[in-house]
Amino acid sequence: MFSGRRKVRIETERLTLRLPAHSDYRAWAGLREESRAFLTPWEPTWSADHLTRKAFTNRVYWAARAWSGGTAMPLFLIHRTDQALIGAVTIDNIRRGPAQAATIGYWVGAPFARQGYMAEALRAVIHHCFTTLDLSRLESACLPENAASRGVLEKCGYKYEGVAQSYLQINGRWRNHVLYANLRGDRRGRTEAG
Repeated sequence: MFSGRRKVRIETERLTLRLPAHSDYRAWAGLREESRAFLTPWEPTWSADHLTRKAFTNRVYWAARAWSGGTAMPLFLIHRTDQALIGAVTIDNIRRGPAQAATIGYWVGAPFARQGYMAEALRAVIHHCFTTLDLSRLESACLPENAASRGVLEKCGYKYEGVAQSYLQINGRWRNHVLYANLRGDRRGRTEAG
C-alpha cells in the first residue's frame, strides 16, 4: 500500500523519527542493554537472542516490509543535536476500510525517561496518523500501574476506555492492561475513570 513512497521522516523540536536502519544496531543494543532493568517490568520477556545483530537485522527487514506493505510504521526516535537513539514508537496493526485504525506502542531508554521526549514523539506520530495516514482511531494499552505511560497517553489526548483481561504476556506472565484510544475529532472530553 505504501510501496513507492519515500522513507518516513517526522521532525519535532528535539527529535527525528525515522525507520530503523542496519547502522543503528550498536546504538539500539547498547540502549536496550543499559535500560534492561527499566524496561523488563513493562515488556514481553526478551528472547535469548534479543540483543544480537541477527535479531536486529530481522527487525530492520520487518520494519521495511511492514512499512512497504502498509501494515505498520516502526520509528526510531533520534535526538536531533547528537543523533543519539532514545527510544521507539511503532504504529502497528494498521487497519483500513471501515476501521481506519492502528495500535501504537512505544518505549524510551532509561537515560531519556521523564524528559518529555515520548510525549513530543507521540504528538507528532498522532498528527501524522490523522493527517498523512488518514487514520481515525489510535489505540494503546499499558499496565494499570504504569503511571508514566498512562500520563503520557493522557497528555497526548488519549482517553481511558477500559480494561483488557490477560491482554499480553509481560515479563513472563499474562497481565491485564488498561486500554486507551485517541480519536480524530474526539468530542468525548476528559475521562477520569480507570
